[in-house]
Amino acid sequence: MKILLTFDVEEFDTPEEYGHNISFEEKINLSTIGLQNVLALVEKHEVKCTFFTTAIFALEQTELMKIISQSHEIASHGYSHSSFKNSDLKKSKETLEALFNQPINGYRMARLAPVDNSEIEKAGYTYNSSMNPTWIPGRYNHLLKSRKPFMNGNVMNVPTSVTPTFRFPLFWLSFKNFPMWFLKKMMLRTLKHDGFLSLYFHPWEFTDISNLGLPNFMTKISGEQMLQRLDETIHLLKNSGEFICMNEYVEQLKKENKK
Repeated sequence: MKILLTFDVEEFDTPEEYGHNISFEEKINLSTIGLQNVLALVEKHEVKCTFFTTAIFALEQTELMKIISQSHEIASHGYSHSSFKNSDLKKSKETLEALFNQPINGYRMARLAPVDNSEIEKAGYTYNSSMNPTWIPGRYNHLLKSRKPFMNGNVMNVPTSVTPTFRFPLFWLSFKNFPMWFLKKMMLRTLKHDGFLSLYFHPWEFTDISNLGLPNFMTKISGEQMLQRLDETIHLLKNSGEFICMNEYVEQLKKENKK
């Protein structure tokens, strides 16, 4: 049983979707504080994670990201969180590889927006984790997509986990809007059924975002409460499987597929 705990590290531009502008410095600062909180927690539990970072954030907080890269996987979350063009795929990969002196194998599109798999392959990535195989009103409808990892060309696609049958999404918004007893039950059920569990969060969730014009469904559980929920999640799953980086999991799948 494999657990893929991942974080999308970015300049926090979400308030702008709701008409609340904040400075670039505040965008970086809020994500940095949350990232430090997350890092302390995962280090306490001694679990490996994957951090999908934008190049812009990594350029602003290089030393912190270098510390993270010593124990965890760094993957790409694009060059900028607020804009995208296909050339950013390679630009982000090359920037991160230069900063951290290690291969960057994975990619996750900002806001899980559609992205051309052939362009991801062309840019040199070996896996893509940009798809949530469920329906999120106003965002995407992937109810007919695979719930489990699959190859597309030479790129392994690793979806975010959803429950069997009803495809209840096990992602950051679920942890803000449903009771932990229910989430724990669904995580264990999905892990047992699929043999893996892929979860994703954002560092800014683990700090105070109450005064930024965001809707209640994003803010009613954040900061210390969200850290407590992550703590409970890690504690639960450590007894049920192994936390590994996504690239390591992808390489295991590829070896199994060759047998």
